[in-house]
Amino acid sequence: MKILTAAQMREVDRWTIDEIGIPGVVLMENAGRGVAEEIIQRCPAADSSCALVLAGKGNNGGDGYVIARHLLNKGWDVTTLVLAERDAIKGDAAVNLSALENCGGQINFVLSDEALQTSLAAAGEFTVLVDAIFGTGLTKPAHGFHLQAIEWLNQQASPVVAVDIPSGIDASTGRVLGTAVNAFLTVSFAFAKVGLVSYPGAGLVGELVIVDIGVPRQIAWQVSTDCLLIDAADAGRLLPIRNQDGHKGTFGHLLVVAGSTGKCGAAVMAAESGLRGGAGLVTLACPQSVQSTIASRLAEVMTVPMPDVNGETSGQAFDDLLALTEGKQALAIGPGLGLGEETSDLIRRLVQASALPIIIDADGLTAFCGHTHLLNIQAGRQTILTPHPGEMARLTGLTVAEIQADRFTVARDFAVRHHVVLVLKGARTLVASPDGRVHVNSTGHAGLASGGMGDVLTGLIGSLLAQGLTALDAATLGVYLHGLAADRLLPTFGDAGLLATDVIYEIPAARQALSKEG
Repeated sequence: MKILTAAQMREVDRWTIDEIGIPGVVLMENAGRGVAEEIIQRCPAADSSCALVLAGKGNNGGDGYVIARHLLNKGWDVTTLVLAERDAIKGDAAVNLSALENCGGQINFVLSDEALQTSLAAAGEFTVLVDAIFGTGLTKPAHGFHLQAIEWLNQQASPVVAVDIPSGIDASTGRVLGTAVNAFLTVSFAFAKVGLVSYPGAGLVGELVIVDIGVPRQIAWQVSTDCLLIDAADAGRLLPIRNQDGHKGTFGHLLVVAGSTGKCGAAVMAAESGLRGGAGLVTLACPQSVQSTIASRLAEVMTVPMPDVNGETSGQAFDDLLALTEGKQALAIGPGLGLGEETSDLIRRLVQASALPIIIDADGLTAFCGHTHLLNIQAGRQTILTPHPGEMARLTGLTVAEIQADRFTVARDFAVRHHVVLVLKGARTLVASPDGRVHVNSTGHAGLASGGMGDVLTGLIGSLLAQGLTALDAATLGVYLHGLAADRLLPTFGDAGLLATDVIYEIPAARQALSKEG
Protein backbone atom coordinates (compact mmCIF):
# COMPACT_ATOMS: atom_id res chain seq x y z
CA MET A 1 0.00 0.00 0.00
CA LYS A 2 1.42 3.37 -0.99
CA ILE A 3 2.03 5.85 1.81
CA LEU A 4 2.84 9.46 1.05
CA THR A 5 4.75 12.30 2.60
CA ALA A 6 3.07 15.66 3.04
CA ALA A 7 4.81 17.01 -0.07
CA GLN A 8 3.69 14.06 -2.18
CA MET A 9 0.09 14.47 -1.05
CA ARG A 10 0.21 18.16 -1.96
CA GLU A 11 1.36 17.13 -5.43
CA VAL A 12 -1.54 14.69 -5.74
CA ASP A 13 -3.94 17.49 -4.82
CA ARG A 14 -2.30 19.79 -7.38
CA TRP A 15 -2.57 17.23 -10.19
CA THR A 16 -6.20 16.56 -9.33
CA ILE A 17 -7.10 20.25 -9.26
CA ASP A 18 -4.92 21.70 -12.04
CA GLU A 19 -4.58 18.84 -14.53
CA ILE A 20 -7.84 16.94 -14.06
CA GLY A 21 -9.95 20.00 -13.25
CA ILE A 22 -11.66 18.86 -10.06
CA PRO A 23 -11.98 21.99 -7.88
CA GLY A 24 -10.33 21.96 -4.49
CA VAL A 25 -13.64 22.83 -2.86
CA VAL A 26 -15.05 19.55 -4.22
CA LEU A 27 -12.18 17.56 -2.71
CA MET A 28 -12.75 19.36 0.60
CA GLU A 29 -16.47 18.58 0.47
CA ASN A 30 -15.74 14.90 -0.17
CA ALA A 31 -13.21 14.79 2.64
CA GLY A 32 -15.44 16.44 5.22
CA ARG A 33 -18.45 14.36 4.25
CA GLY A 34 -16.36 11.21 4.55
CA VAL A 35 -15.32 12.07 8.11
CA ALA A 36 -18.90 12.96 9.08
CA GLU A 37 -20.14 9.63 7.74
CA GLU A 38 -17.52 7.75 9.79
CA ILE A 39 -18.61 9.66 12.92
CA ILE A 40 -22.30 9.00 12.32
CA GLN A 41 -21.63 5.31 11.66
CA ARG A 42 -19.91 4.93 15.03
CA CYS A 43 -22.31 7.04 17.10
CA PRO A 44 -25.89 5.76 17.35
CA ALA A 45 -28.53 8.34 16.48
CA ALA A 46 -29.84 10.13 19.56
CA ASP A 47 -31.59 13.37 20.37
CA SER A 48 -28.59 14.42 22.43
CA SER A 49 -25.89 13.79 19.80
CA CYS A 50 -23.53 16.73 19.89
CA ALA A 51 -20.09 17.55 18.55
CA LEU A 52 -17.38 20.11 19.14
CA VAL A 53 -15.19 20.94 16.15
CA LEU A 54 -11.85 22.64 16.83
CA ALA A 55 -10.73 24.15 13.53
CA GLY A 56 -7.61 25.92 12.39
CA LYS A 57 -7.38 28.54 9.69
CA GLY A 58 -6.11 26.27 6.89
CA ASN A 59 -7.61 23.55 4.74
CA ASN A 60 -7.77 21.16 7.69
CA GLY A 61 -10.08 23.68 9.33
CA GLY A 62 -12.02 23.82 6.05
CA ASP A 63 -12.58 20.07 6.31
CA GLY A 64 -13.82 20.72 9.83
CA TYR A 65 -16.45 23.21 8.62
CA VAL A 66 -17.75 20.62 6.15
CA ILE A 67 -17.92 18.03 8.93
CA ALA A 68 -19.84 20.44 11.15
CA ARG A 69 -22.33 21.20 8.36
CA HIS A 70 -23.03 17.55 7.59
CA LEU A 71 -23.47 16.66 11.25
CA LEU A 72 -25.78 19.67 11.62
CA ASN A 73 -27.84 18.44 8.68
CA LYS A 74 -28.21 15.06 10.43
CA GLY A 75 -29.74 16.71 13.46
CA TRP A 76 -26.62 16.96 15.62
CA ASP A 77 -25.98 19.88 17.94
CA VAL A 78 -22.63 21.20 16.67
CA THR A 79 -20.34 23.90 18.04
CA THR A 80 -17.35 25.02 15.99
CA LEU A 81 -14.44 26.86 17.59
CA VAL A 82 -12.28 28.56 14.96
CA LEU A 83 -8.76 29.20 16.27
CA ALA A 84 -8.24 32.26 14.07
CA GLU A 85 -9.79 35.56 13.03
CA ARG A 86 -12.65 35.44 10.53
CA ASP A 87 -10.62 37.37 7.94
CA ALA A 88 -7.73 34.89 8.22
CA ILE A 89 -9.82 32.12 6.63
CA LYS A 90 -9.07 32.05 2.90
CA GLY A 91 -9.76 30.06 -0.25
CA ASP A 92 -11.77 26.84 -0.14
CA ALA A 93 -11.86 26.95 3.65
CA ALA A 94 -13.56 30.36 3.51
CA VAL A 95 -16.17 29.00 1.09
CA ASN A 96 -17.08 26.22 3.50
CA LEU A 97 -17.02 28.50 6.52
CA SER A 98 -19.58 30.72 4.79
CA ALA A 99 -21.68 27.67 3.95
CA LEU A 100 -21.64 26.61 7.60
CA GLU A 101 -22.65 30.11 8.69
CA ASN A 102 -25.47 30.15 6.16
CA CYS A 103 -26.74 26.83 7.53
CA GLY A 104 -27.04 28.31 11.00
CA GLY A 105 -23.93 26.71 12.46
CA GLN A 106 -22.86 27.88 15.93
CA ILE A 107 -19.39 29.33 15.38
CA ASN A 108 -17.05 31.06 17.82
CA PHE A 109 -13.78 32.71 16.80
CA VAL A 110 -11.02 32.26 19.38
CA LEU A 111 -8.08 34.65 19.31
CA SER A 112 -6.38 34.22 22.67
CA ASP A 113 -5.65 31.80 25.52
CA GLU A 114 -8.26 33.51 27.65
CA ALA A 115 -10.94 33.30 24.95
CA LEU A 116 -10.22 29.61 24.43
CA GLN A 117 -10.40 28.89 28.15
CA THR A 118 -13.74 30.69 28.37
CA SER A 119 -15.18 28.87 25.35
CA LEU A 120 -14.05 25.44 26.52
CA ALA A 121 -15.27 26.03 30.07
CA ALA A 122 -18.73 26.78 28.71
CA ALA A 123 -18.69 23.93 26.19
CA GLY A 124 -20.24 21.19 28.32
CA GLU A 125 -20.10 17.52 27.30
CA PHE A 126 -19.98 16.18 23.75
CA THR A 127 -20.61 12.89 21.99
CA VAL A 128 -17.51 13.42 19.89
CA LEU A 129 -14.68 15.95 19.59
CA VAL A 130 -13.23 16.75 16.16
CA ASP A 131 -9.58 17.73 15.75
CA ALA A 132 -9.34 19.88 12.62
CA ILE A 133 -6.63 22.19 13.96
CA PHE A 134 -3.55 21.29 11.90
CA GLY A 135 -3.27 19.07 8.86
CA THR A 136 -0.35 17.42 7.11
CA GLY A 137 1.55 20.66 6.58
CA LEU A 138 2.62 21.13 10.20
CA THR A 139 6.43 21.24 10.57
CA LYS A 140 7.01 22.79 14.00
CA PRO A 141 5.52 22.43 17.49
CA ALA A 142 2.23 24.13 18.26
CA HIS A 143 2.25 26.97 20.77
CA GLY A 144 -0.12 29.43 22.40
CA PHE A 145 -3.82 28.63 22.36
CA HIS A 146 -3.29 26.03 19.60
CA LEU A 147 -1.15 24.03 22.03
CA GLN A 148 -3.71 24.67 24.76
CA ALA A 149 -6.45 23.25 22.51
CA ILE A 150 -4.43 20.09 21.82
CA GLU A 151 -3.74 19.58 25.53
CA TRP A 152 -7.43 20.11 26.34
CA LEU A 153 -8.49 17.50 23.79
CA ASN A 154 -6.12 14.98 25.38
CA GLN A 155 -7.74 15.51 28.79
CA GLN A 156 -11.30 14.76 27.67
CA ALA A 157 -13.21 11.51 28.14
CA SER A 158 -15.16 11.94 24.88
CA PRO A 159 -13.64 10.25 21.80
CA VAL A 160 -11.50 12.47 19.57
CA VAL A 161 -11.69 12.12 15.80
CA ALA A 162 -8.65 13.51 13.96
CA VAL A 163 -9.11 14.95 10.49
CA ASP A 164 -6.44 13.61 8.09
CA ILE A 165 -3.81 13.37 10.87
CA PRO A 166 -3.77 14.09 14.61
CA SER A 167 -2.59 17.66 15.11
CA GLY A 168 1.02 17.72 16.22
CA ILE A 169 2.34 14.76 14.19
CA ASP A 170 4.83 15.29 11.36
CA ALA A 171 3.01 13.69 8.42
CA SER A 172 6.26 12.85 6.62
CA THR A 173 8.10 11.04 9.43
CA GLY A 174 5.79 10.18 12.33
CA ARG A 175 7.73 12.47 14.65
CA VAL A 176 5.67 14.10 17.39
CA LEU A 177 6.21 17.85 17.24
CA GLY A 178 6.15 18.66 20.92
CA THR A 179 2.62 17.60 21.83
CA ALA A 180 0.08 15.87 19.58
CA VAL A 181 -3.56 14.89 19.79
CA ASN A 182 -4.19 11.34 20.98
CA ALA A 183 -7.06 10.29 18.72
CA PHE A 184 -9.65 7.54 19.03
CA LEU A 185 -10.15 7.57 15.26
CA THR A 186 -8.21 9.19 12.42
CA VAL A 187 -9.86 9.62 9.05
CA SER A 188 -7.29 10.33 6.36
CA PHE A 189 -7.81 11.17 2.72
CA ALA A 190 -6.92 9.27 -0.47
CA PHE A 191 -3.69 7.75 0.89
CA ALA A 192 -2.21 6.94 4.27
CA LYS A 193 0.56 9.31 5.26
CA VAL A 194 3.97 8.18 6.50
CA GLY A 195 3.36 9.78 9.88
CA LEU A 196 0.17 7.77 10.39
CA VAL A 197 1.92 4.40 10.21
CA SER A 198 5.36 5.20 11.66
CA TYR A 199 5.97 5.44 15.39
CA PRO A 200 5.83 7.40 17.56
CA GLY A 201 3.05 9.17 15.64
CA ALA A 202 1.30 5.89 14.79
CA GLY A 203 0.68 5.34 18.50
CA LEU A 204 -1.60 8.39 18.61
CA VAL A 205 -3.69 7.63 15.52
CA GLY A 206 -6.18 5.18 17.04
CA GLU A 207 -8.22 3.40 14.39
CA LEU A 208 -7.12 4.52 10.92
CA VAL A 209 -9.63 4.86 8.08
CA ILE A 210 -8.76 6.04 4.57
CA VAL A 211 -11.64 7.62 2.65
CA ASP A 212 -11.95 8.23 -1.07
CA ILE A 213 -12.17 11.96 -1.84
CA GLY A 214 -12.35 11.65 -5.62
CA VAL A 215 -8.68 11.52 -6.62
CA PRO A 216 -8.86 10.02 -10.15
CA ARG A 217 -7.65 6.48 -10.59
CA GLN A 218 -5.00 7.42 -13.16
CA ILE A 219 -3.38 9.82 -10.69
CA ALA A 220 -3.46 7.25 -7.91
CA TRP A 221 -1.71 4.79 -10.22
CA GLN A 222 0.90 7.34 -11.32
CA VAL A 223 1.87 8.51 -7.84
CA SER A 224 5.53 7.69 -7.35
CA THR A 225 6.47 7.03 -3.75
CA ASP A 226 9.48 5.56 -2.02
CA CYS A 227 7.38 4.48 0.98
CA LEU A 228 5.13 1.43 1.26
CA LEU A 229 3.06 0.00 4.07
CA ILE A 230 3.59 -3.71 3.49
CA ASP A 231 0.34 -5.65 3.43
CA ALA A 232 -0.44 -9.24 2.46
CA ALA A 233 -0.59 -8.42 -1.24
CA ASP A 234 2.83 -6.75 -1.20
CA ALA A 235 4.44 -9.50 0.89
CA GLY A 236 2.81 -12.31 -1.08
CA ARG A 237 4.39 -11.08 -4.30
CA LEU A 238 7.83 -11.53 -2.72
CA LEU A 239 7.47 -15.21 -1.85
CA PRO A 240 10.17 -17.24 -3.62
CA ILE A 241 8.89 -19.77 -6.12
CA ARG A 242 9.13 -23.43 -5.03
CA ASN A 243 9.72 -25.50 -8.17
CA GLN A 244 8.03 -28.89 -7.91
CA ASP A 245 11.14 -30.65 -9.24
CA GLY A 246 13.44 -28.86 -6.80
CA HIS A 247 15.68 -30.47 -4.18
CA LYS A 248 17.52 -29.33 -1.07
CA GLY A 249 20.27 -27.80 -3.18
CA THR A 250 17.74 -25.82 -5.19
CA PHE A 251 16.46 -23.78 -2.27
CA GLY A 252 19.71 -22.34 -0.99
CA HIS A 253 22.36 -23.13 1.62
CA LEU A 254 22.59 -20.69 4.54
CA LEU A 255 25.71 -20.41 6.70
CA VAL A 256 25.02 -19.18 10.24
CA VAL A 257 27.94 -18.00 12.40
CA ALA A 258 26.60 -17.79 15.94
CA GLY A 259 26.72 -18.96 19.53
CA SER A 260 29.08 -18.91 22.50
CA THR A 261 29.13 -20.18 26.06
CA GLY A 262 25.86 -19.17 27.70
CA LYS A 263 24.34 -18.10 24.37
CA CYS A 264 23.76 -21.41 22.63
CA GLY A 265 20.02 -20.74 22.35
CA ALA A 266 20.58 -17.80 20.01
CA ALA A 267 22.53 -19.99 17.60
CA VAL A 268 19.96 -22.78 17.77
CA MET A 269 17.03 -20.46 17.08
CA ALA A 270 18.71 -18.64 14.20
CA ALA A 271 19.68 -21.91 12.52
CA GLU A 272 16.31 -23.61 12.99
CA SER A 273 14.49 -20.50 11.79
CA GLY A 274 16.62 -20.67 8.64
CA LEU A 275 15.20 -24.10 7.87
CA ARG A 276 11.65 -23.18 8.84
CA GLY A 277 11.93 -20.20 6.49
CA GLY A 278 12.45 -22.53 3.52
CA ALA A 279 16.21 -22.85 3.01
CA GLY A 280 17.19 -26.25 1.69
CA LEU A 281 20.30 -26.51 3.87
CA VAL A 282 21.66 -24.72 6.93
CA THR A 283 25.17 -25.02 8.33
CA LEU A 284 25.97 -23.56 11.74
CA ALA A 285 29.54 -22.62 12.64
CA CYS A 286 30.00 -22.28 16.40
CA PRO A 287 32.74 -22.53 19.05
CA GLN A 288 34.05 -26.07 19.48
CA SER A 289 33.43 -25.90 23.24
CA VAL A 290 29.65 -25.68 22.68
CA GLN A 291 29.32 -27.56 19.39
CA SER A 292 28.20 -30.84 20.93
CA THR A 293 25.56 -29.10 23.03
CA ILE A 294 24.19 -27.23 20.03
CA ALA A 295 24.32 -30.26 17.73
CA SER A 296 22.21 -32.27 20.19
CA ARG A 297 19.42 -29.70 19.79
CA LEU A 298 19.50 -29.44 15.99
CA ALA A 299 18.81 -32.71 14.21
CA GLU A 300 18.44 -31.17 10.74
CA VAL A 301 21.22 -28.54 10.88
CA MET A 302 24.86 -29.30 10.09
CA THR A 303 27.24 -27.96 12.75
CA VAL A 304 30.93 -27.20 12.35
CA PRO A 305 33.19 -26.60 15.40
CA MET A 306 35.44 -23.55 15.32
CA PRO A 307 38.56 -22.75 17.38
CA ASP A 308 37.50 -20.74 20.41
CA VAL A 309 38.81 -18.59 23.21
CA ASN A 310 36.95 -18.15 26.49
CA GLY A 311 33.90 -19.83 24.98
CA GLU A 312 33.78 -17.54 21.93
CA THR A 313 34.90 -18.15 18.35
CA SER A 314 38.52 -17.03 18.09
CA GLY A 315 40.43 -15.20 15.40
CA GLN A 316 42.06 -18.48 14.41
CA ALA A 317 38.75 -19.51 12.88
CA PHE A 318 38.96 -16.94 10.08
CA ASP A 319 40.40 -19.21 7.37
CA ASP A 320 37.99 -22.03 8.26
CA LEU A 321 35.00 -19.70 8.17
CA LEU A 322 36.03 -18.17 4.86
CA ALA A 323 36.37 -21.66 3.42
CA LEU A 324 32.92 -22.55 4.75
CA THR A 325 31.36 -19.70 2.75
CA GLU A 326 32.21 -21.57 -0.46
CA GLY A 327 29.09 -23.13 -1.94
CA LYS A 328 26.77 -21.16 0.33
CA GLN A 329 24.21 -18.64 -0.90
CA ALA A 330 23.98 -16.39 2.17
CA LEU A 331 25.66 -15.67 5.50
CA ALA A 332 23.98 -14.81 8.80
CA ILE A 333 26.33 -13.63 11.51
CA GLY A 334 26.00 -12.39 15.06
CA PRO A 335 23.40 -14.11 17.26
CA GLY A 336 25.03 -15.01 20.58
CA LEU A 337 28.59 -14.74 19.21
CA GLY A 338 29.89 -12.84 22.20
CA LEU A 339 31.49 -9.45 22.71
CA GLY A 340 35.14 -10.35 23.16
CA GLU A 341 37.66 -8.19 21.33
CA GLU A 342 39.07 -11.12 19.35
CA THR A 343 35.60 -12.25 18.29
CA SER A 344 34.59 -8.74 17.26
CA ASP A 345 37.72 -8.43 15.14
CA LEU A 346 36.94 -11.81 13.54
CA ILE A 347 33.43 -10.63 12.66
CA ARG A 348 34.73 -7.49 10.97
CA ARG A 349 37.36 -9.43 8.99
CA LEU A 350 34.83 -12.03 7.81
CA VAL A 351 32.28 -9.42 6.75
CA GLN A 352 34.93 -7.56 4.77
CA ALA A 353 36.28 -10.71 3.12
CA SER A 354 33.07 -12.50 2.12
CA ALA A 355 31.13 -11.50 -0.97
CA LEU A 356 28.04 -13.49 0.06
CA PRO A 357 24.74 -11.72 0.71
CA ILE A 358 24.88 -11.17 4.44
CA ILE A 359 22.68 -10.35 7.43
CA ILE A 360 24.32 -8.98 10.56
CA ASP A 361 22.55 -8.96 13.92
CA ALA A 362 23.11 -8.81 17.69
CA ASP A 363 26.79 -9.18 18.66
CA GLY A 364 27.68 -8.84 14.99
CA LEU A 365 26.28 -5.31 15.06
CA THR A 366 28.18 -4.43 18.21
CA ALA A 367 31.41 -5.38 16.42
CA PHE A 368 30.79 -2.50 14.00
CA CYS A 369 30.18 0.20 16.59
CA GLY A 370 32.80 2.78 15.71
CA HIS A 371 33.62 0.85 12.51
CA THR A 372 30.55 1.48 10.34
CA HIS A 373 32.81 2.53 7.45
CA LEU A 374 33.72 -1.17 7.07
CA LEU A 375 30.15 -2.36 6.54
CA ASN A 376 30.13 -2.34 2.77
CA ILE A 377 33.73 -2.81 1.71
CA GLN A 378 32.47 -5.41 -0.79
CA ALA A 379 31.04 -3.09 -3.45
CA GLY A 380 27.56 -4.05 -4.52
CA ARG A 381 27.16 -6.82 -1.95
CA GLN A 382 23.68 -7.32 -0.49
CA THR A 383 24.04 -6.37 3.19
CA ILE A 384 21.30 -6.31 5.85
CA LEU A 385 21.57 -4.96 9.40
CA THR A 386 18.82 -5.69 11.93
CA PRO A 387 19.30 -3.47 15.02
CA HIS A 388 16.83 -2.81 17.79
CA PRO A 389 16.80 0.82 19.02
CA GLY A 390 19.55 0.18 21.60
CA GLU A 391 21.86 -1.31 18.98
CA MET A 392 20.96 1.51 16.59
CA ALA A 393 21.96 4.00 19.26
CA ARG A 394 25.37 2.37 19.59
CA LEU A 395 25.86 2.32 15.81
CA THR A 396 24.91 5.97 15.31
CA GLY A 397 25.93 7.69 18.53
CA LEU A 398 22.36 8.92 18.98
CA THR A 399 20.33 8.26 22.10
CA VAL A 400 17.50 5.73 22.07
CA ALA A 401 15.09 8.61 22.69
CA GLU A 402 16.38 10.46 19.62
CA ILE A 403 16.01 7.36 17.48
CA GLN A 404 12.50 6.58 18.70
CA ALA A 405 11.41 10.19 18.18
CA ASP A 406 12.20 10.02 14.45
CA ARG A 407 12.64 6.36 13.48
CA PHE A 408 11.80 6.95 9.84
CA THR A 409 14.51 9.54 9.18
CA VAL A 410 17.17 7.73 11.24
CA ALA A 411 16.63 4.42 9.43
CA ARG A 412 16.55 5.92 5.94
CA ASP A 413 19.59 8.16 6.45
CA PHE A 414 21.71 5.29 7.83
CA ALA A 415 20.76 2.97 4.98
CA VAL A 416 21.59 5.57 2.34
CA ARG A 417 24.84 6.65 4.00
CA HIS A 418 26.22 3.13 4.49
CA HIS A 419 24.72 1.42 1.41
CA VAL A 420 22.93 -1.25 3.44
CA VAL A 421 19.39 -2.45 4.00
CA LEU A 422 18.55 -1.35 7.53
CA VAL A 423 15.86 -3.16 9.53
CA LEU A 424 15.02 -0.96 12.51
CA LYS A 425 13.11 -3.31 14.77
CA GLY A 426 10.26 -2.32 17.05
CA ALA A 427 6.60 -1.43 16.73
CA ARG A 428 6.02 -1.07 12.97
CA THR A 429 9.49 -2.31 12.04
CA LEU A 430 11.04 -0.22 9.26
CA VAL A 431 13.04 -1.62 6.34
CA ALA A 432 15.14 1.09 4.69
CA SER A 433 17.13 0.55 1.50
CA PRO A 434 20.27 2.26 0.13
CA ASP A 435 18.22 4.08 -2.52
CA GLY A 436 16.04 5.78 0.10
CA ARG A 437 12.99 3.54 -0.11
CA VAL A 438 11.34 2.67 3.19
CA HIS A 439 8.95 -0.22 3.82
CA VAL A 440 6.79 -0.11 6.94
CA ASN A 441 5.77 -3.50 8.32
CA SER A 442 2.12 -3.99 9.22
CA THR A 443 2.29 -7.27 11.18
CA GLY A 444 3.27 -8.21 14.72
CA HIS A 445 2.25 -7.23 18.24
CA ALA A 446 3.64 -6.69 21.73
CA GLY A 447 4.08 -10.42 22.26
CA LEU A 448 7.20 -10.21 20.09
CA ALA A 449 8.92 -8.22 22.84
CA SER A 450 10.70 -11.19 24.39
CA GLY A 451 14.14 -12.77 24.24
CA GLY A 452 15.21 -14.62 21.12
CA MET A 453 12.76 -13.03 18.68
CA GLY A 454 15.59 -11.20 16.95
CA ASP A 455 17.53 -14.44 16.48
CA VAL A 456 14.48 -15.98 14.81
CA LEU A 457 14.17 -12.98 12.50
CA THR A 458 17.87 -13.22 11.58
CA GLY A 459 17.57 -16.85 10.55
CA LEU A 460 14.36 -16.21 8.63
CA ILE A 461 15.78 -13.29 6.63
CA GLY A 462 19.01 -15.21 6.04
CA SER A 463 16.94 -18.11 4.71
CA LEU A 464 15.17 -15.84 2.23
CA LEU A 465 18.53 -14.39 1.13
CA ALA A 466 19.78 -17.93 0.52
CA GLN A 467 16.68 -18.63 -1.59
CA GLY A 468 17.69 -15.84 -3.95
CA LEU A 469 15.74 -12.79 -2.80
CA THR A 470 17.43 -9.40 -2.86
CA ALA A 471 18.36 -7.86 0.47
CA LEU A 472 15.40 -5.46 0.39
CA ASP A 473 12.90 -8.17 -0.55
CA ALA A 474 14.31 -10.69 1.95
CA ALA A 475 14.18 -8.17 4.78
CA THR A 476 10.69 -6.97 3.83
CA LEU A 477 9.22 -10.46 3.51
CA GLY A 478 11.11 -11.67 6.58
CA VAL A 479 9.75 -9.06 8.96
CA TYR A 480 6.24 -9.52 7.54
CA LEU A 481 6.29 -13.32 7.98
CA HIS A 482 7.86 -12.99 11.44
CA GLY A 483 5.04 -10.69 12.54
CA LEU A 484 2.38 -12.75 10.76
CA ALA A 485 3.49 -15.90 12.59
CA ALA A 486 3.07 -14.02 15.89
CA ASP A 487 -0.32 -12.64 14.80
CA ARG A 488 -1.54 -16.15 14.05
CA LEU A 489 -0.65 -17.16 17.61
CA LEU A 490 -2.33 -14.14 19.22
CA PRO A 491 -5.73 -15.83 19.79
CA THR A 492 -4.00 -18.65 21.67
CA PHE A 493 -1.18 -16.91 23.54
CA GLY A 494 -2.31 -13.29 23.72
CA ASP A 495 0.37 -10.61 23.69
CA ALA A 496 2.40 -11.92 26.67
CA GLY A 497 4.21 -15.19 27.25
CA LEU A 498 4.86 -15.89 23.56
CA LEU A 499 8.22 -17.65 23.06
CA ALA A 500 10.60 -17.26 20.16
CA THR A 501 10.40 -21.01 19.55
CA ASP A 502 6.62 -20.72 19.26
CA VAL A 503 7.14 -18.29 16.40
CA ILE A 504 9.70 -20.57 14.72
CA TYR A 505 7.21 -23.44 14.55
CA GLU A 506 4.51 -21.17 13.12
CA ILE A 507 6.63 -19.78 10.26
CA PRO A 508 5.76 -22.49 7.68
CA ALA A 509 2.03 -22.11 8.38
CA ALA A 510 2.32 -18.33 8.10
CA ARG A 511 4.13 -18.68 4.80
CA GLN A 512 1.46 -21.06 3.51
CA ALA A 513 -1.33 -18.70 4.60
CA LEU A 514 0.41 -15.78 2.90
CA SER A 515 0.84 -17.82 -0.27
CA LYS A 516 -2.90 -18.46 -0.41
CA GLU A 517 -3.89 -14.91 0.48
CA GLY A 518 -1.28 -13.16 -1.64
